[in-house]
Amino acid sequence: MRFIKIKTRAFLPPKDDIYDLLNRIKKINNGDILVITSKILGIHQGRSIKINPSVSKTKLVKQEADYYKVSRIKQQKFMLTIRNHVLALSAGIDESNSNGYYVLLPNNLNKLLKEIWQHLRQKYKIKNLGVIATDSHTLPMRRGTMGVAIGFYGLEPQKDYRGKKDIFGRKFVFTQTNVVDALAVGAVYVMGEGSERTPIVIIRDAAVQFTSKPTYRKLVMPLKGDIYYPLLKVFGI
Repeated sequence: MRFIKIKTRAFLPPKDDIYDLLNRIKKINNGDILVITSKILGIHQGRSIKINPSVSKTKLVKQEADYYKVSRIKQQKFMLTIRNHVLALSAGIDESNSNGYYVLLPNNLNKLLKEIWQHLRQKYKIKNLGVIATDSHTLPMRRGTMGVAIGFYGLEPQKDYRGKKDIFGRKFVFTQTNVVDALAVGAVYVMGEGSERTPIVIIRDAAVQFTSKPTYRKLVMPLKGDIYYPLLKVFGI
C-alpha cells in the first residue's frame, strides 16, 4: 500500500474551486482511494468567515456543534463538541493555514463526496474509487493530533471478523476493523499539519472493498449504544 502526496497551490478562502485542484491530478488508477482534507472542502463551499472582533468563535462553535461542553484546563477555555458523529474541539472550526478566516466544516459532506466520486470516475474512466474526507483529531489521554474520517464514499468502512476464527480457533464475536479511519490516520500523517501544501493524498493498492452504494451509516455508532456513553453523557445527551 502506498500513500502518494499531491502538492497543490495555496487553496484560498473565502471560496475556491476543489475541481480546479482535482483536475490537475495527472493520474488516478482504478482501485485508488482519494483522501481530501475537510478544510479545502469547506473553502470550496464558501464556509469561511473573516476573523474580526465582531465575530464570536464561541457563538460559531455553538451554532455548528450538535452537542457542546465548555472545558477549562489551567485557566484556558476549550469547547468540546460532537459534530457529525465525531468528538472534536470547536466543532472542527479551523484557523490555521486559513489566511485570516475561520473555516467551518463542509455541509452535506457525503453528498459532496459522492459528486466528487462521480466526477473522478468519469474523468479517469475508472470503476472502483474511494473518496475520504479527513479532519485533524485528538484522542483522550494522548498528546498530539491525528487524522479521522468525517465522511467517505465508494468503499466499505469496515472489515468484519465476526463469526471467523482466530489463530487458536476461537470465534470472534465483536471484532470489526475500522478501515476508513485507519486510512485517514496514515493519510493525514503524510499530509502534515504545517506549510506542506499537500491537502490531497492518493492511497494505492489498499485492500478494501469498493461499492457504489452509500455506506457511511454502517460506521456510525448510536450514541446511547456506545460503550463510551457514560463519558458522553456530559454533553447532556
